[in-house]
Order: sequence, then structure tokens, then C-alpha cells
Amino acid sequence: MKIRHFPLITWYRTLALALTLALAPAAVLADRLTVAQPADIRSTNPGVNRDNTTDGVVMHMVEGLVGYRNNGSVAPLLAKSVQVSDDGLTYTFTLRKGVKFHNGQEMTSADVLWSWNRYMDPHTGWRCLSDFDGRGIVKVTGISAPDAGTVVMTIDHKSAVFLDTLARTDCGMTAILHKDSVKPDGSWDKPIGTGPFQFKEWKRGEYVDMVAFPGYQSPGGDKPDGYVGAKRPGFDELRFVVVPDPSSVKAGLLSGALDAAQIARTDFAELRQDKRVHLEYPQEAAKHVLLFQTQDPLLSNVKMRQAIAAALDIPQIVAAASEGIGRVNPSAVYAGSAYHSALHDRGYQYDPARAQQLLKEAGYQGQELVIQANKRGHVPSYQAAVIVQAMLQAVGVNARIEVLEWATHLDRFNTGKFQLSSFSYSSRMDPALSYEQFSGDKAKQPRKVWDDPRAQELIDRSFEESDPARRQALFDQLHELMLAQAPMIMLYNGSDPWGVNSRVSGFTVFEGKPRAWETRPAP
Repeated sequence: MKIRHFPLITWYRTLALALTLALAPAAVLADRLTVAQPADIRSTNPGVNRDNTTDGVVMHMVEGLVGYRNNGSVAPLLAKSVQVSDDGLTYTFTLRKGVKFHNGQEMTSADVLWSWNRYMDPHTGWRCLSDFDGRGIVKVTGISAPDAGTVVMTIDHKSAVFLDTLARTDCGMTAILHKDSVKPDGSWDKPIGTGPFQFKEWKRGEYVDMVAFPGYQSPGGDKPDGYVGAKRPGFDELRFVVVPDPSSVKAGLLSGALDAAQIARTDFAELRQDKRVHLEYPQEAAKHVLLFQTQDPLLSNVKMRQAIAAALDIPQIVAAASEGIGRVNPSAVYAGSAYHSALHDRGYQYDPARAQQLLKEAGYQGQELVIQANKRGHVPSYQAAVIVQAMLQAVGVNARIEVLEWATHLDRFNTGKFQLSSFSYSSRMDPALSYEQFSGDKAKQPRKVWDDPRAQELIDRSFEESDPARRQALFDQLHELMLAQAPMIMLYNGSDPWGVNSRVSGFTVFEGKPRAWETRPAP
């Protein structure tokens, strides 16, 4: 929510809009659900020119063949079922019947082929092209439509995360679109998808308006489940309004002009006491961590890294950095995952005496250790760094914080130019993708933190192994190995607080993104 990201005229316009909303009678907007966003979307084009805020808006209008459940597993969405061949190379999607696009046309396999071919055209600029063309996770070697209700895709090698990648929101859920979403010259126009809401208007810098799609066919179930389950629209209109100022967000929530919004952690305690607002603070798969540069002369010694781990009271760090909202998770497997077993609750124990002993064994002589951090809103980088610094100093470590602008911090991370870094990783639902975020060959990718052959072998196997029990064993081994080698310290998963006005019920948040479906006026 940093004002400087907005041109001055946009800032005044959005602030004026927010104040107007805050003063508007709630009854005027009775048939509209209004959700505040800290920034404008980048586009309406799924998986193209996007960011997390954009994804959260676009996912209301479009859907893919598959989607994520709450527990991180993947389920059919526009597909009725998915069958995988014995060799793991052929995926057969049987489409749901009667699904309609927002223009009233029924979805068929021809629309799936058209959408896929468009994504695979480099001119589209799809975020996930490299994950499917052989440069990344897999290569899709063929796609065909034996009939109007069936799509067959083949890949070049067995992959346990092929469906997960199709479902990713940064890929736009590989949304199936009607061809009229683009203009005659092939350039993007607007999303004509199959989601519960359809596009109405985007007034740049101010709001995105949608209307409920009367022909929507909900996937099933009686409650939301990630991006599958019940997805029925409960309001006639849906507006995502840009309100970058936290005080305007709070005023709008209390007046009823805003129905839901991500709130500043500093407002959490106050709003929790107000009956006009109830709070949501869902756990997500984002990871807040302390990174070690294992090639640093000091930190290349595993005893030095273990000493730092023993010096940290991690529950205290998490409680302070998250305003009491976060929950400790010592594992790269996020807490809500189906693969987060009891073993993944095992972490480092706070033991200052052991930390001091390990420092001696590591030969530490008081050399300075620098903790890089940034002060972005909604990430605990700086807050966590301050507490880490104090705890390290308490056991005799000469620790200093270097506060960086986010762009500089990210550049240092990408080039591996740090000793300690208080950092956050975006969500990855599947554990293999989560471990892959920070593991690999530093010589080829300096941003990688964990460069260990044994770990990489286990991760590679987890990408190919599809049996849940065998995958669980691989992730359990990875967790134990990671604790022993300490390339980084996991603190907790994301838990950004949201405020919801009491006039509505059923509003939820999934992976940091709003879910407006199944939201209705409160009884």
C-alpha cells in the first residue's frame, strides 16, 4: 500500500473515490459487493501482464480445466474428470457438459484447443509458456480433441506437477476462453470466460466492475474449496475498487461502503473490537524466511548456521512480526498441505547456551553479519530482522541490519549477494514446487539457497513420483535434511488480515486472494 507506486493524479483520484465510498449510505450499494484492492490490476488477460492483485480479480471471470483445492491438491474444474495413462504421459480431460461462456456459447473441446494454441504463441506473452514448451517443467508434445467433449494432452516425460502447473493462478489457471476475447487482429480485448462473474468495465486506476453471470454452472459442492467447489455468485454486481490508503480502507469498512478489504496489521487490534467488521486471517502458502548465503566465508560452516538457528526464539519472532496472527511452520511444505505431516512440525529449538557453544565450535571471532531487509507493506521482512538482530546480539553475534528498497533487495537476492536475508517467497501449493523455489545449482542460478546434490535428487524424484505415499516419504526426507543443513530458516506461512463488513456473509480469502463467490447479504 505504498503511495509512491501511484502517479499523483491517480492517488488523488483513488483517495477521493475512497472517501466518497466511505460516506455513501450502505443501502445504495445493497446489490453490489465492493472489495477494496491496494493497487489497480495490470490487465484483464489471464496469465499475461499480471501480478497477485490482478490474478485475484481475473479469477472471478475465468476458469481452467483444473483448479486447486484448499489443501493444495488439484481437482477437475471445467473438466469433469482427468485420466492419466499408465506411463504418465497422456492426460485425457472429459469436459463438463452445458458449461457456457459469458456470451452464451457452450464450451467445447475446440475452445480448449484454441485457448491452448494462443497461450503457446510467444506473441501472447503468457507467463507460463516456458513451463510447457520444454524449457521448464515439461514439454507438451501434443494436444487433440477426439470429440467435442474430450481433450487429450501428451507430455514428454512423467510429471507429478503437470496438473498443478495448469492450475496455478500466476498462469491464469490456464483459463479456457472464447475466441471473441481477442480482437480480429489477435490483440486482447476482454475476458469472455466461464466464471461466476462476467466483465463489465475497467476504469483504470479506479475500479473493475463485473456482473453475476446468470448462466453460470457451479462445479458442485455446498461450500468453496480453493478454486473448485461451490462458486455461485450471491450479488448482482461485483466491484473491485482501488484504495491504496489504509485509513480510507478502515473508514470504508466501518461505514459499510466497503464490504471487504485487506487491512494493515496495525489496524487489526482496533477492528477486532468493532462489531461492524469481522476479520479473516487465512493461512496461505507464501513463505516468510531467513536465508543464509551458504557460500559466505562465515556461513559456509554449518555449525555457524545451526548456532544462529539455536539463538532464535522463532515463536516469539512470528508472534511479533505478524501481530499475533501467524503460526509457526518450520517446513517448506505449507501448513494447509495434504503433505504436511506431524514430522513437518519439527523445527529448531531455542537454546541460547547451545548457540554459544556452536559459535565457539564454528570458530566465530565477532565478525559482522549483515541482515538484509526491506520495509514493504504486508511482508514482515524488517520486523522479523529487528527481532533476529536482537536475539543474535544476545548470544554474542555482531549482527547489523541493512534496510534496502525492495528493488535492490530483490536484486541482491537474485545475484546471491547477501549474508542473511529476511525474505518472503510467493505461494507454491505443491511441495515439489515449493522446494524448487530455493533449491538448485548456485553456479547456474545464484538466487538458489540450498545447493546440495542429495536434496536435488529428492526434489527431482518428487517431480516425477505421482504416488502420494511415496511423495510423502520424499518430502519427509527433504524436511529432515533441510533441518540438518540449515540453508534457511522457515518462520511462518503468509497470513494477511482482511476485514469484512458485517452486512455480508460467506466472503473468504484463498492464497491471499479474495473469493467473492458464495458471498451474500447477511441474514
